[in-house]
Amino acid sequence: MIQFKLRHFIIVTILVGFYSVDVNSQSENNGWISLFNGKNLDGWKQINGNAEYKVENGEIIGKTTVNTPNSFLCTTKNYSDFILEFEVMVSPEINSGVQFRSNSSPDYRKGVVHGYQFEIDPSSRGFSGGIYDEQRRGWLYPLSINKKGTKAFQNGVWNICRIEAIGNSIRTWVNGVECANLVDDITSSGFIALQVHSIGEDKNLANKEIKWKNIRIKTTNLESERKASDPEVVEVSYLVNQITPNEMRKGWRLLWDGKTTSGWRSARANSFPKSGWEIKDGELTILATNGGEATGPGDIVTEDLFSSFELELEFKITEGANSGIKYFVDADLNKGPGSAIGCEFQILDDDKHPDAKAGVNGNRTIGSLYDLIPAEGLSSSNRPKQFKGIGTWNKARIIVRGGHVEHWLNNEKVVEYDRFSQMFRSLVANSKYKTWPGFGQWASGSILLQDHGNTVHYRSIKIREFN
Repeated sequence: MIQFKLRHFIIVTILVGFYSVDVNSQSENNGWISLFNGKNLDGWKQINGNAEYKVENGEIIGKTTVNTPNSFLCTTKNYSDFILEFEVMVSPEINSGVQFRSNSSPDYRKGVVHGYQFEIDPSSRGFSGGIYDEQRRGWLYPLSINKKGTKAFQNGVWNICRIEAIGNSIRTWVNGVECANLVDDITSSGFIALQVHSIGEDKNLANKEIKWKNIRIKTTNLESERKASDPEVVEVSYLVNQITPNEMRKGWRLLWDGKTTSGWRSARANSFPKSGWEIKDGELTILATNGGEATGPGDIVTEDLFSSFELELEFKITEGANSGIKYFVDADLNKGPGSAIGCEFQILDDDKHPDAKAGVNGNRTIGSLYDLIPAEGLSSSNRPKQFKGIGTWNKARIIVRGGHVEHWLNNEKVVEYDRFSQMFRSLVANSKYKTWPGFGQWASGSILLQDHGNTVHYRSIKIREFN
């Protein structure tokens, strides 16, 4: 009898112990699913390139290989809304990335992997956690706009990374530091992929390793797991002609509604031009005429005046095109030929339009303060200015706080100046604007979109004012 009770006690204890472990495991998982079993590459497939992927010590190891394009180890399943966590360690000589909501199909550039990429960048640039749009739009969220994020990734150790992709909101973290806060709706679903970047023919970069482990994903009850966003991390939105709830809270409003001429007029009249400016498919387009400055339908300006503000818009130029965004515009100043007078964010095809070689030291190239200050890469990474190309949407931003002015091109600062400084006054005195007293120093002015006789498209024009 004692022996039976002892045996019964042992069996019950084992069952209870087993049950307890199982319950705790389910509680700890809380809906998380491992994407990597630690033993082999079941559930993954390799496409595009021929770099080596293998499993050792519970890690996926990718090795760089010469003479092969970018290689991707992709999940065999697609994911839409999710939270993804993983750990990564990379050789400091190379970069890598983790694709998400990415795809490969024969009808898009013969199956090249394209979509969002969580950047893994061990260089001094420090863009790890930034968001790059592989084989499409390039950088969407470079960490030039989040200097705190550039310090998060550490070389020589495992880095804990997190991606929250929920609806049109995409946020990233590296070692607990928020790096990117993106709003974009171009792709809602796709696979996850581990990238081994191409090294071309450089044998010195061959056999460098990227290691991943503890890759897990959660696709249900996501709101309960979302991390609080750092208010210092700027939200960047690519929603077309829309204001996000966060932007609305911060005072942003659309300066063009995407449908009508409301709020805009001709720089030379009280009404909007009857022809030459087209509104179609959410785009505001100046149509080509003879390539002259305001010789066609003419410039358009806002009916409101602005002093301290942040202006953002997207523009798309055609080959050889010239246009500009002007601010502190006094539309009544110039009654003769040419454009209305104001400070100008230059929009130009630098390769094909002759104006790029005019002026002084490139001060008429894209992003420049026209005829005064050339656009240059001013980010901490010292990268050249980022232009996404002809026929592609580019983002322009102009920030004015009192006398301090900045131009940003595709989220990279390219111009910075004080419009009340002696340096600015000296530049004006040696420019085409020297005949206009107080140029660029007026208390307020209109925003202007320029007619320079070439086809240029605008959209998502929005502004917020500062006190």
